[in-house]
Amino acid sequence: MSYLIRNVSVLGGAPVDLVVRDGVIVDSADGTEEVMDGTGLIALPGLVDLHTHLREPGREDAETVLTGSRAAALGGFTAVCAMANTNPVADTAGVVEQVWRLGREAGLVDVQPIGAVTVGLGGEKLAELGAMADSAAAVRIFSDDGMCVHDPRLMRRALEYVKAFDGVIAQHAEEPRLTQGAQMHEGDVSTRLGLTGWPSVAEEAIIARDVLLAAHTGARLHVCHVSTAGSVEVIRQAKARGVRVTAEVTPHHLLLTDEAVGGSIEGTAPYDPVFKVNPPLRTADDVEALRRGLVDGTIDVVATDHAPHAAQDKECEWAYARPGMLGLETALPIVLHTVGDALGWDGIADRMSRTPARIAGLDEHGHAPVPGAPATFTLIDPQARFTVDPAALASLSANTPYAGMELPGKVVATFLRGKRTALDGKAAA
Repeated sequence: MSYLIRNVSVLGGAPVDLVVRDGVIVDSADGTEEVMDGTGLIALPGLVDLHTHLREPGREDAETVLTGSRAAALGGFTAVCAMANTNPVADTAGVVEQVWRLGREAGLVDVQPIGAVTVGLGGEKLAELGAMADSAAAVRIFSDDGMCVHDPRLMRRALEYVKAFDGVIAQHAEEPRLTQGAQMHEGDVSTRLGLTGWPSVAEEAIIARDVLLAAHTGARLHVCHVSTAGSVEVIRQAKARGVRVTAEVTPHHLLLTDEAVGGSIEGTAPYDPVFKVNPPLRTADDVEALRRGLVDGTIDVVATDHAPHAAQDKECEWAYARPGMLGLETALPIVLHTVGDALGWDGIADRMSRTPARIAGLDEHGHAPVPGAPATFTLIDPQARFTVDPAALASLSANTPYAGMELPGKVVATFLRGKRTALDGKAAA
């Protein structure tokens, strides 16, 4: 299909007409295009998520590559990086190629697998990093997300190994000896609720160690889901020294605090497991530091950490609930709500498309929708507002912490190489 999108604003600029033909954006229409009215809409490069859990293989009751791809397209994403903590773990060329092929079959977003750093996420032996890199999936990011690569010798070897092909180690920063039995952020709220605390220093200590290892090896380090003010400062200092470190923040850490666990949000009760996440929701001071770090560039990207869970894994006692929240369909509205004015449209495009595409080596993504560029972009209605309804989300799961919240901005359409993958709240497949 060819499309003529009239009067759309690219990155918030003056209205122009966008013409999509043969998978690219061209200079002029020839009269054969399907016409779309883009008046009032913003065109952004297709969003790229560095941190998505698609659960397949192994937990297809919570999510599949297809359903996760639908959620991603509806959220304005054109590429997602699928985390390795599946069953079996994505620690071999065979498993990452399976995920990659499932993504191609779905055809809604580019699904780029992330390979495990260690065999079975066990933290004892390096996985087949080279074989995964050389596979059809061409893996470039490796992470044991959900588990920390806590052995410094193993972390050093992993960084050295991936440096040979300019790969990235994405660390889940959590010193396990400091978080044993932890249920939420360690602070006043955890004391009041009687829940074992997850101290900020457990994250900050691992980041401090790993930036030193990255500096020593000259390799690329990426820090997953930064959640504390201290972590932002460690990363800021490392960047000032020239360390090759990048970092991400999730939408929920930009908005929610540990007070939500105590029932501070209207319509929720204390100990609601929907607010259980790893790393945990932190304090208002941490949220403010994360927002400042994202705006000033210390934190490079917004990544969803989309973590769907089946009902039985969330609708239970807090201690037994699995950590994680949905994020793909609400990420852009949360960013608009929390830091939209400070970042502006170009800043949002940078944190949610250009930079994550560069980190992941996804060369076809992150381009502004202008003539000559791939027709991989999303159209946003910035004036629209909507109320989050868990039952209306495309995910197989319903564990969103934003149920009942009214959020700004709505994805109108998403295009992947000229294919319209989402339109008016419906995915193409």
